[in-house]
Amino acid sequence: MSQPPGQLTFVAPRRAKPARHLADLSMADRRAAVAELGEKAFRADQLSRHYFERLTTDVSAMTDLPAGAREKLAALLPSLLTPVRELTTDGGTTRKTLWRLFDGALVESVLMRYPDRVTMCVSSQAGCGMNCPFCATGQAGLTRNMSTAEIVEQVVAGARALAAGEVPGGPGRVSNVVFMGMGEPLANYKQVIGAVRRLVEPAPHGLGISARGVTVSTVGLVPAIGKLADEGLPVTLALSLHAPDDELRDTLVPINTRWKVAEVLDAAWAYAARTKRRVSIEYALIKDVNDQEWRADLLGKLVKNKLVHVNLIPLNPTPGSKWTASRPEDERAFVRRLKFHGVPVTVRDTRGREIDGACGQLAAAE
Repeated sequence: MSQPPGQLTFVAPRRAKPARHLADLSMADRRAAVAELGEKAFRADQLSRHYFERLTTDVSAMTDLPAGAREKLAALLPSLLTPVRELTTDGGTTRKTLWRLFDGALVESVLMRYPDRVTMCVSSQAGCGMNCPFCATGQAGLTRNMSTAEIVEQVVAGARALAAGEVPGGPGRVSNVVFMGMGEPLANYKQVIGAVRRLVEPAPHGLGISARGVTVSTVGLVPAIGKLADEGLPVTLALSLHAPDDELRDTLVPINTRWKVAEVLDAAWAYAARTKRRVSIEYALIKDVNDQEWRADLLGKLVKNKLVHVNLIPLNPTPGSKWTASRPEDERAFVRRLKFHGVPVTVRDTRGREIDGACGQLAAAE
């Protein structure tokens, strides 16, 4: 259900919750859950090793578990994601999957294999309540928050495909995870932090991905940025800024009506100071909207001499939208102005454009 322009939804509608899964739980809680099922607590470690190291949920293959225990322990490995559609491009090295959750909600994830890394872009909510007008997910409204395990399972599914050699380039592993799929990660704070912990904890507790390979994106929920800084997780913060001035950002990123550009940047600099991690400023270049050279100058003045990197994103237009990508010459001029201020800047590789790579486009088409 679409939202009226500018309306924000912070609290997800109440919905039935997915079944409890191993990945929802800390190791201590897994051991308690296994004991509740009448099995010895150490079986939780074995079950965790199968899921996080061997990437399997097939209990019949878990021959180190007694036959009588397997069926009981299968209760901790419910099926959470059902593939609906998969599209590939870049010779099969970019794979976008549309998933159906247990209640029919739709979410998307993208696997991108590069010569030196494999990045998974994951969703954290079905839909989004932040209502940015140029974003397909934002226009759809918020259906519900995803559980920790539903978030983690997107990465595990990608890891399985890589381990099985289904992605060109031979067997591999996920090295990077970006929370830049559907949803505002910091509006689903508890489940997202649980997922980050599962991703970075070493096996059998989790997948053992380096925290430095994890990026959490936000449109600028200032109190939650402060909480994230206190978690002790050296993940990269990506701030979806999209405009350096309050007048335009109030329209492009409606959360700006609550926390202004100066406040959200102050929170970002505090995050960088606390974690020693460079903040990524995400800026979608939109033709004749936010791509003027004076805005590049203003952005440069706001972020120069900070622990920061600006990531310019050529807008991936959604069907029927009035918003489209900047002209190449305007993009080049924007980059030049930022470099003039000494600001590190790159233009994002627009992988997935031909497979509706922008978040929410596949789900909107269903």
